[in-house]
Amino acid sequence: MRPLPNAEGEMINWLNYKTGIRQIHFRMDADTRVASISIELHHADPVIREQYFKKFQQLRSVLEETVGETWEWQLSVPDEDGKIISRIGTSKTGVNVFRNDDWPAIISFLRPRLIALDNFWALVKDSFESNVEM
Repeated sequence: MRPLPNAEGEMINWLNYKTGIRQIHFRMDADTRVASISIELHHADPVIREQYFKKFQQLRSVLEETVGETWEWQLSVPDEDGKIISRIGTSKTGVNVFRNDDWPAIISFLRPRLIALDNFWALVKDSFESNVEM
C-alpha cells in the first residue's frame, strides 16, 4: 500500500509500521491462501509478554469498536521462526497474493483494518508507555 496519512496526519509506511514500543508490532501478511493483519507481542520474557496481552485485553472493547469486528486472541503461539509470541488479529481466507485478480480483495481487507488499528493505537499508546512495567 502506498503511504497514507496516519491518525496524527503523518505520512506512514504501512508495511513497516512503528508502534514506538519495541515489543509491539503490527503485521500484515498475504500469501497463497490468506491475508491477515495482527498485533504481535514479541517479548522474550513470557511474564512481560503476558502483561502486554492483559493490557490489550483491558482495551478489547476499544479495539473492537475501532476496528468494527471481533479479532482472534492468542496468548501463546509460535511465530514463523518458532518463537512464542502473543497475537491478536484477523484474516481473510481464499485469496492468493500471486493472483492479480485477488489484489483488490486483499487491499480492501487490509487497508481499512490497518487504518482502524492506527486510530486505535493513537488512542491507547500512552497507556502502554506509562502503565506496563517492562
